[in-house]
Formats: sequence, C-alpha cells, structure tokens
Amino acid sequence: MATTISFQPITEYTTPFELATAFNNLLAGKSNNVGTVTLTNSATSTAVSDYRVGPESAILFMPTTSHAATELAGGGMYVSARASNSFTITHSSATTSRIFTYVVVG
Repeated sequence: MATTISFQPITEYTTPFELATAFNNLLAGKSNNVGTVTLTNSATSTAVSDYRVGPESAILFMPTTSHAATELAGGGMYVSARASNSFTITHSSATTSRIFTYVVVG
C-alpha cells in the first residue's frame, strides 16, 4: 500500500501568487516527490503504484517504524523492478508493520 502527498500543479491558469508559493515551497524542500509505503505482510515483494516513477527513477527509503529500520538494516530489501508509474520492492517475509517514507528522484 502506498500513499503520496500531492501539491497543486502549475497550469496556464496559475496565478502569480500560486506560482510564487509553489516556487517558495520548492526552495523549502517541498518538491512533491515523497510517498509512504507499508511492506506487504507474509510476502516477499510489495508493488507500489506512483505516477512519478519511471524506469530510470531512483527510489530512496527512510524507515518510520522500528521493524522497518530492522528490515532496511538487514540488507535484503531492494527495488527489484521499475517501470512507468510503478516499482517493486523485494524484502523478507514478516508479519510486523514495516512502514517507510520514500523519495522518487528522476
């Protein structure tokens, strides 16, 4: 399961105030490329749908639960596939809640 945080897109109808707000948010690190994923319990892979992902994207993880930190430190979790609008995480099978924030670059 994945969730994303989305900001207002810039269009031809964007006002100067909205454009300045978007630009200032970007300068403050709010670049609209962050999501949350919970690894699938009792499985060895988790598929994530995210419209910002492409075949060449880099996906970076930050654990937000102790079980997620243990999973990442174990060295067996990795992105095993990337495609337009999705990626797959390969990981160990467990029944604990392993929640990560992820960043999509590119």
